[in-house]
Amino acid sequence: MALPPPSAARKSLHRRAVEVEVFERDDGLFDLEARLTDTKSEPIELISGPIPAGEPIHDMMLRVTIDAGYTIVAVSADMMSVPVRGVCEGITPAYTKLIGLNLLQGFRREAKARLGRTAGCTHLTELTGVLPTAALQSVAHVVADPVPTSSQPPFFIGQCHAYDRSGPVVQRHYPQWFVKTN
Repeated sequence: MALPPPSAARKSLHRRAVEVEVFERDDGLFDLEARLTDTKSEPIELISGPIPAGEPIHDMMLRVTIDAGYTIVAVSADMMSVPVRGVCEGITPAYTKLIGLNLLQGFRREAKARLGRTAGCTHLTELTGVLPTAALQSVAHVVADPVPTSSQPPFFIGQCHAYDRSGPVVQRHYPQWFVKTN
């Protein structure tokens, strides 16, 4: 099902694209590469000069390398297009502050604490927010047993609407962790 048609005529102003690609490495680690690109539909003038329509204002990448337990072991950041050339790129080394964090244990909160506001780049830090779910979508089936054998529920139960502990999916497929509510 798609969105309903807009109720008024409109014109495009801005396009933000966020992409994430995940790779399994030969050494048992995983690379998550996230990219954010911003373009304008019309030319604009920035303090650093003019930007033609369709040319990126922001084009930035963040690579985090994680182990099978979702802990970050390496980070790289790059800024191919920025609004203030010669200044913005200087913050990329700060992203090594993510090393040691676990994507599944308070990661978003800790990334913001370490890299929020002027301690990082707003756009690169925004990219960190997509990493936990991207990692789970791509790595979980490689590192986890699809049929849980422990007394603990699978990590995804209770984490989204479909896997609500009192919902029909958990009741049918994971009855041992189903919780009936009134």
